[in-house]
Amino acid sequence: MARPSLRGVVAAATSLLALAATSLVAGPAVAATGEAGPCALPRTEVHHSLGVGDWNDAYPRPDHSLDAVMVFLSFPDHHPTYTPKELVADHFPATTQFFQRASYGKFTLRPHPLRQWIQMPKASDWYGMQRDWNNERRSVYLRDAIAVADPKVDFSRFAIVYLVADPDAPGVDSDATKVVNFDQPLHADGTDIRRVVTVFEQHPPDHNVLAHETGHVFDLPDLYHRPSDGKGDWDTYVGDWDVMGSQFGLAPDFLGWHKWKLGWLDRRQVVCVQRSRDITLESIAAVPAPGASIGTRLAVIRTGEGSAVVIEARSATGNDRTTCTEGVLLYRVRNETPSGGGPVQVIDTHPRTDACWDLSVYAPLADAPLGVGETYSIPGAHARVEVAGRTPSGAWTVRITTGT
Repeated sequence: MARPSLRGVVAAATSLLALAATSLVAGPAVAATGEAGPCALPRTEVHHSLGVGDWNDAYPRPDHSLDAVMVFLSFPDHHPTYTPKELVADHFPATTQFFQRASYGKFTLRPHPLRQWIQMPKASDWYGMQRDWNNERRSVYLRDAIAVADPKVDFSRFAIVYLVADPDAPGVDSDATKVVNFDQPLHADGTDIRRVVTVFEQHPPDHNVLAHETGHVFDLPDLYHRPSDGKGDWDTYVGDWDVMGSQFGLAPDFLGWHKWKLGWLDRRQVVCVQRSRDITLESIAAVPAPGASIGTRLAVIRTGEGSAVVIEARSATGNDRTTCTEGVLLYRVRNETPSGGGPVQVIDTHPRTDACWDLSVYAPLADAPLGVGETYSIPGAHARVEVAGRTPSGAWTVRITTGT
């Protein structure tokens, strides 16, 4: 079948306004109803809202297999040192395996890398790549990338587009790696391209960086805090406890709330706490045996129209196998707080101590979880959480007392 000419792609790209991942506005808010349950916060208009009441159809939902193309871009001012095959191995199969474990086998990310470099029309340093990239130069980069790739890529086949730059080209800045959303989608091969992942990583790259960026493709927010002066700690909101906070975290599996939003958990695995009760929580990172039940993974206490406290267990298994501490993690979720503003904040149940200073991205939160025999009263939630014990299989027995 004949494919549309490149002319349509270039025409659309000429008026391109490229927006960084922190600027695309989500769709309208819809109240939580039906299967979502009374503790499911509704989605709001903020970017990457953590409402779970419905899905924003502007993003692909990773509740089935999705195909991703990897395009390798070289520049006239540098001959690539590495082959595309070597750069693919930096990210795959590790990223696919990360998502398979995180989703309990419900999602498979299928990469389709090109086998050759495709040369961009301008020198690498012309594009001015950097974290806070000039919008005009970035737009030209994206327009050029789609134009040179189009003869070799049928974009209609792919839900995700990775544009991988030659890591050793003189103008490439690894800090510029990010998801870029388009104010107006590009059109190629009869499909809309709403966003791309621009990869400028060194070889080898930052650990789990592609898992983090792909999380944005699925409408997940940044959970780190960027200091206004660029100095100080970036990881004060969630520390090690989610790859969307830091790809270097010791316990980088997605928080259970993220898994609920993505469709990897449903009401059968989420307990909405409205009275005092005991709950047995399976570790959020534990991958069930084939055919086995996922079990209960989350307990949620709704604290307001747009806020909740979430309780989950974290253990040294699956994506969390390198965790500093094990226990029951508590955190607050707010659906009206945008990406980068602290939509999730881990509750430090041991505020006077820290752990793993030599390894943790933020040691004060490395020992945030409650251990067996410990109790914590949640400020503002009128609830007390006690870790009563562990089962022979390793699950955590949690006693939640409301009305305190």
